[in-house]
Amino acid sequence: MHRNHLLQLLRSYRARDARDRECRERFIEFVGSHPDCCERTLAIGHVTGSAWITNHPRTRFLLTFHKKLGLWLQLGGHADGETDLVAVALREAREESGLAEIALVSEEIFDLDIHLIPAGNGVPQHYHYDVRFLCEADDAAPLAISDESHDLRWLNREEVAARTLEESILRMLRKTQVAVSE
Repeated sequence: MHRNHLLQLLRSYRARDARDRECRERFIEFVGSHPDCCERTLAIGHVTGSAWITNHPRTRFLLTFHKKLGLWLQLGGHADGETDLVAVALREAREESGLAEIALVSEEIFDLDIHLIPAGNGVPQHYHYDVRFLCEADDAAPLAISDESHDLRWLNREEVAARTLEESILRMLRKTQVAVSE
């Protein structure tokens, strides 16, 4: 598996604070140490790709209510061997939303997150090393809820904050606000 591009992308990630820097270093260590880091068969954890989807004015955010985890989350999923995490994030976002048109705002990483996935369906607990990209879509386009979700909807900042206490989602909300003001 060719991981050089992924490692280069991780090294160029613009860390905004100590948490970002520590997370970036943990990612680089994990990806550098595991040639199979993008395979879900790596039992300790694996790299995933996600899309933080906003409308153009960045006032609404597309979130899914994940069936297995019971949380409102960004769209994304397993790399299944693919090291092009932009392609993974866009593929998963299209599959989970039914949207044909999702625009990548930047090929730079928007956010990194490492989170524990609980055991279930014969799979032991493991970590997801999630690489997230900022994307845009038309919030008037029709949506299609996938089998992985209970719900899928566009939410404004207040609605997102009312539905989740997940720090990674709230962090991306804050980062979006910074991106709008830059």
